[in-house]
Amino acid sequence: MRIGQGIDVHRFSDEPRALWLGLVEIPDARGLRGHSDADCATHALCDALLGGANLGDLGRHFSDRDPAYKDVSSRYLLESTIALVHDAGFRASSGDVTILCEQPRLALYLPAMSHELSSVVGALISVKATTLEGLGALGRGEGIGASAVVLLEER
Repeated sequence: MRIGQGIDVHRFSDEPRALWLGLVEIPDARGLRGHSDADCATHALCDALLGGANLGDLGRHFSDRDPAYKDVSSRYLLESTIALVHDAGFRASSGDVTILCEQPRLALYLPAMSHELSSVVGALISVKATTLEGLGALGRGEGIGASAVVLLEER
């Protein structure tokens, strides 16, 4: 068995953009800046999966300098990450994602995020959210961050 851990942070976009977190679009919320759809929850999960399989990070496989990945869906990134992890001889047995933000309130969307992420990964991925009590850049509402951990086992 192996453990992987991932972290991702994106600042809020100055331009109108949809907010995607955990493969779920959050309505009436300010979107995040990024080369892809900027879904930091899914990106943290991808990094945890890749790290656990000793495959580096998301940027190694899907560079933000590559125009092919401009505005790419994080669903595609996660599906591709799962394929890389499987090719390395592993599968996820469980995972946990924590989203760090002051706004928007996410409680109503967490079950849908867990469902979507779990369906792509093929294992239970729990999702929760917390605030930062006004501390630091995320606490000041400048963006959203996420942390993820996964347990991988040999296939």
